[in-house]
This record gives sequence, structure tokens and C-alpha cells, in this order.
Amino acid sequence: MLVQELMTRNPVTIAHDTSVPDALRLMREKKVRRLPVLDSHGRLVGIVSDKDLLHAEPSPATTLAVWEIPELLGKLKVEKVMTRDVITITEQTPLEEAARIMADSKIGGLPVMQGANLVGIITETDVFKVLLELLGGRRKGVRIAVAVPAVKGELAKITTAIFEAGGNIVGIGMKGILGSYGDTAEVVLKVQDVSQDKLVEALRQVVNEIMDVREI
Repeated sequence: MLVQELMTRNPVTIAHDTSVPDALRLMREKKVRRLPVLDSHGRLVGIVSDKDLLHAEPSPATTLAVWEIPELLGKLKVEKVMTRDVITITEQTPLEEAARIMADSKIGGLPVMQGANLVGIITETDVFKVLLELLGGRRKGVRIAVAVPAVKGELAKITTAIFEAGGNIVGIGMKGILGSYGDTAEVVLKVQDVSQDKLVEALRQVVNEIMDVREI
């Protein structure tokens, strides 16, 4: 799955010389939390988040008079509070790479570029939606989490056991765990067309431990 399949095309943008209050109003109107910032030639020069804008407002401890604050903020431009060193990706970036960049850089969104042109934006919300689909979060069935040795062939054993029990896998996720007795992995599956008891019975023969099971 590539970024181009999930990104928001033609994202809402803002000019570098827009005032902070106007930027906040635009975010609230468009229901977005970050805006790519463009210069007068339409080139990407920064990105600004709602936190950046809110932190730009005077604190309650300010010595300014109440009537002075709106005037001050009205003069403060987005270019003064935006992030200038923007991390970007391309449309062909794999989704998991985009997610890794966001997690490692502690940011919530990435502008998507095609050469020098801004063509989209992908956010943590887009990644959450995919995670929901991968784990079968929108499908009813039996959710089961199992622990297996982190070695080649273990996943094949699980899927074969589920198939032979008549089950249909509609969601799957896997993560590695460093256990007391070596490397193990936790596999989470959402399975339809088989009862919880029959699924447990089938998997008990091929996994180290059934960590959790429930119908949802």
C-alpha cells in the first residue's frame, strides 16, 4: 500500500503571510490540524499545526491589556511560527515508511510532493484508518491473540489450522516480543465463520499460548 492510495489530494494550504488568527479560523472551518505553508510562488516553505498557532497566543500571565492582544496577534504572521525544515515524502512512499517517519520524528502529518509540487498530505489519522482495516476492526468475528516462536513457518501453521477449522481470516497483525526464552511473536487475528471454542481448539495445537480471545 502506497501513500498515493490514502493521502488527501489538493490539501488545504495557507500563504506564508497569513495572520495567526486567520490561520486558526481556516483550520476550524476546514476541520484540519495542520496546514502546508506556501510562498507567493506556490512553493512549499513550511508547515504549521494548530499547536504552533495556539502556542503563539499570549499566555494568561501576559502584561498586555486585553484590547492589545487581538491587535498583536493580527500582526503575527504564520511564517513566524511555522516549521521551516519540512519533512516530505512522495506518492510512491510505502505507507509503513510514512508511518515510521511520523513516529520517529514525532509529527502528525507529512506533505506529499511530486518534484517541487505539493500534491497531497497524509496524516496519522490516515494511518489509524488503515490499521483499523488491517486488524479487521470494522468486521465482526472472533478476535484471538496468540504467542508463537518468531521463526519461519509459524504463521503458515496458524493460517492452515484456521482454514482446516473452516474459519475465514478477515484481519491480521503481528509484532515481535523479546521473551524470557528467546524471541517470540504475538499474532492477532480476526476470524469469521468459526466458533470461538472451535478456533481455540484448532490453534491450541500450533501456538505456544493463547493470550486473549473474545467475540467482537
